[in-house]
Amino acid sequence: MNISDWLTHAKTLLTTTGCPDPDIDARWIAEDGLGMTRQELRFEADRAITLEQQMKLEAMLDRRAAGEPVQYVLGSADFMGLKFHVGPGVLIPRQDTETLVEAALINLRARPGSPAVLDLCTGSGCIGLSLASLAPDARVTLADVSKEALDMARRNMHELGVKAELRQGDLFAAVGRERFDVIASNPPYIRRDELDTLQREVRFEPRLALDGGEDGLDFYRRIAADAPKHLAAGGSVYLEVGAGQAGDVLALLTQSLDCAVAGTIKDLNGIERVVYATIN
Repeated sequence: MNISDWLTHAKTLLTTTGCPDPDIDARWIAEDGLGMTRQELRFEADRAITLEQQMKLEAMLDRRAAGEPVQYVLGSADFMGLKFHVGPGVLIPRQDTETLVEAALINLRARPGSPAVLDLCTGSGCIGLSLASLAPDARVTLADVSKEALDMARRNMHELGVKAELRQGDLFAAVGRERFDVIASNPPYIRRDELDTLQREVRFEPRLALDGGEDGLDFYRRIAADAPKHLAAGGSVYLEVGAGQAGDVLALLTQSLDCAVAGTIKDLNGIERVVYATIN
């Protein structure tokens, strides 16, 4: 069997199992399993696959065909031009969250000195570590209640060659009385009664990172209530939200904070994806 034959086989199998992007996923698995670039895969399609390579590819393909997200199969996900290790214990970084990072990055670059940043519910560390990489003067703290998530964030920190403080605890309990210039978070925001109806790939991700309570707003209420005690003067908070949640979350922030400015930011699909506020 050559590479072209295997790709055809993989695409066919993934299509029959309901994979939404069989062509892309088959190619990603082949690139990773064979250690080849996209260009090499294309120009060397007639290269024979060894039995050992085929066994490795089939093991990866079987996991994807069973519904496991391709990022877990590969062990990594691309985000903000960086590669993050991921696994079943952390939420997979998504392009939607890049909207939050880009907004926070603009804020940070306008601040003098070494602004303090807190990434709440850090998971893989994709938000905070992207900011640490792209705004190297920032002092970044990553916080999560999950030890497994912090272990993954620590691995990513070392792989990316950036510095951050890692703290374990339930939201702001992880940072004591510390204050920050920028607080950024992608907290759990799925309504509890919707969890079992999610796409099968999403159901592989940790429930801890998805369950936002009965109405999906539990974490926003807690963040809004405690943020005044953890924002420095002129500090800002950026929160990713689910579709249709922006208005409710904006109201929570403006009720709790003495806002100089507050608003929402749309993602590339035109959905209000980020709610932000800057205090006086």
